[in-house]
Amino acid sequence: MISKYRLKRKAGDFLFATVRYLILIGFAYVLIYPFIFMAVNSFKTSTDWLDPTVQWIPKSVSLFNIKYAAKVLDYFPSFWSTILNQIISAVISFFSCAVIAYGLARFDFKGKKILIGIMILLILVPDPMLMIASYNNMDHLDFVGILGLFNKLTGIDIRPSVIDSPFVFWLPALTGTGLKNGLYIYIFMQFFKGLPKELEEASWIDGAGPWKTFFRIVMPSAGAASVTVLVFSVVWYFNDYYQADIFFSEKFPLSVMLSTFTSRLSSIVSQDLKFSIGALILAASFITILPLLAYFLVMQRKFVQSIATCGIVG
Repeated sequence: MISKYRLKRKAGDFLFATVRYLILIGFAYVLIYPFIFMAVNSFKTSTDWLDPTVQWIPKSVSLFNIKYAAKVLDYFPSFWSTILNQIISAVISFFSCAVIAYGLARFDFKGKKILIGIMILLILVPDPMLMIASYNNMDHLDFVGILGLFNKLTGIDIRPSVIDSPFVFWLPALTGTGLKNGLYIYIFMQFFKGLPKELEEASWIDGAGPWKTFFRIVMPSAGAASVTVLVFSVVWYFNDYYQADIFFSEKFPLSVMLSTFTSRLSSIVSQDLKFSIGALILAASFITILPLLAYFLVMQRKFVQSIATCGIVG
């Protein structure tokens, strides 16, 4: 016969589980609702969009909003610009930050504390505060003032401008000073500090140098941190429009095209009043984030597993 204590315990466990699932369902609803709303309304006709009786299931499905939004976004050229300028920069940041973090985590050298301080500043200082200096540097690219000194001595300015080129993203990513690179370095550092040094020592005994040890031993062991940084890097670069809007005057990525979508649409809306502006904005948002959603769905299982082991909160 089941005792009253066990009955109370089971009732308490059931109540706790019920409350937990209700909270999780509530959070899931808050997070997923905007995406469902966006997707459903992207395929509505203008009649269904203006019909208050049509909520979730449209009376007829139409691709007009998707096609027109893609036309206004100049979707495929903009998507290629996103890959060329931002996704490649995310991959470059991933590798450069891993190398920098390994050096800071495993080696002692003069100026190490200064570099760690710079890393912390990269995390704390907002990008807009550095944008004027960054633009000036990219417009007159120089290295520690050497080309500027040559200009002062000879009167000939040979400092190149990389504005409107992928190098405005590639160069900061390569030097570990790109978008959110300070955070990526910190995540890698936390993970590398926890790796057993015996793995590297065994590699050195076998004759491997620092670079070979890094690529053959360290990086394959850093799967958790690698997934975390790669997801963050791609997502943040993909969503960034501030820097791209400043550094580019043409061939904008999708993030910039979406941020200016309403203004682009207002210039042509008078020519065709058969569609709803709200539906077009939702359709543009939907097809813009669709590649990012697909990428995250592929990576999400490994990403969730990596959060617990990469030391992001340590």
